Amino acid sequence: MAWNEPGGNNQDPWGGNRNNNGGGPPDLDEALKQFQKKINGLFGGKGNNNSGNGGGSGFSGPVIGVALLVLVVLYGFAGVYQLDAQERALILRLGKFHSIEEPGLHWNPPLIDTRIPVNVTVEREYITGGLMLTEDESIVEVPVTVQYNIADIKSFVLNVNQPEVSLEHAADSALRHVIGSTELDQVLSDGRDKIADDMRQRLQQYLNDYGTGINIVGINIQEAKPPVAVKDAFDDVVKAKEDQERLKNEAQAYANGIIPEARGQAQRTIEEANAYRDQVVAKAEGESERFNQLLVEYYKAPEVTRERLYIDAIESVMENSSKVLIDVEGGNNMMYLPLDKITEQSASRSSRVISDSELRDISDRVIDQLRRDQAARTPARGVR
Repeated sequence: MAWNEPGGNNQDPWGGNRNNNGGGPPDLDEALKQFQKKINGLFGGKGNNNSGNGGGSGFSGPVIGVALLVLVVLYGFAGVYQLDAQERALILRLGKFHSIEEPGLHWNPPLIDTRIPVNVTVEREYITGGLMLTEDESIVEVPVTVQYNIADIKSFVLNVNQPEVSLEHAADSALRHVIGSTELDQVLSDGRDKIADDMRQRLQQYLNDYGTGINIVGINIQEAKPPVAVKDAFDDVVKAKEDQERLKNEAQAYANGIIPEARGQAQRTIEEANAYRDQVVAKAEGESERFNQLLVEYYKAPEVTRERLYIDAIESVMENSSKVLIDVEGGNNMMYLPLDKITEQSASRSSRVISDSELRDISDRVIDQLRRDQAARTPARGVR
């Protein structure tokens, strides 16, 4: 039957007697007292059975002291930590920057300080690349590896929400800017070192402006290559440039061999010219000095000097020429006739061979002419 029907003994579902509380709800104070008694029993306390006094004994003093001591010890151990040689720890006290801890054993109050450890010595890598447009409007694929570490842990943790994502975006931007300012042949050949240096400087400037606390250690640009669709054409271009370089080296080697020889010949010509100049000057000075001396002698004996000069001139002319001597009748002089030179000159002008009779006829006419000239000059020399 229901607890409130006749014969139900007036018992409510909470085990109480409705007649004790005047038919009201269950007594909460009584329930709390019963719960406190059970707790005191667990910790060795003694409960007060007289509920009419309106109270009971709580936790004993020693028990509470031991419990507090245990809590303090646990709290102290919870704040102890150690940092490796590669790590630094950023300490936030109540959410505000407090300090940066170095490697070693440290303690910070739990629930008050927040510890953020960061490895600052390890070099991290970010690999990027892709198809890019060069300055001369050519497409090239450039793979790049960015090596970096953490230089400022405070900036790395607090200034930027995701610093490594910012690094990735900045690296892509710097790479495209540098490649876009470089010609294709520099990207494919010996210009990669300059590209890497320019990209490192530009990327570091970006990261410093953002305040990320990241330091760029190095940029490694791997072998750049053209797109697959035009690879054959690029290979032909590279081969042509290699041939050009080879021909330039060969030309330079030839120049290195011929230029010293030409300089030696030029120097020899200069020396010969100087020697000839000195010789001519010395000869002219000697002739001038000889003329001065001859002039002095001429003033002393003009007739003798003039005759001597005439004889010396004839001697110098006749010394280097072939001579034929002819005895002239009626005189003591012997005339000469260079017939051999005359015949050589005649033979050189014409391919016809002169016969002996023609040669004798020419000789007779020349002799007659010489006799007439000699007869005409003889009276004149006698007068002088």
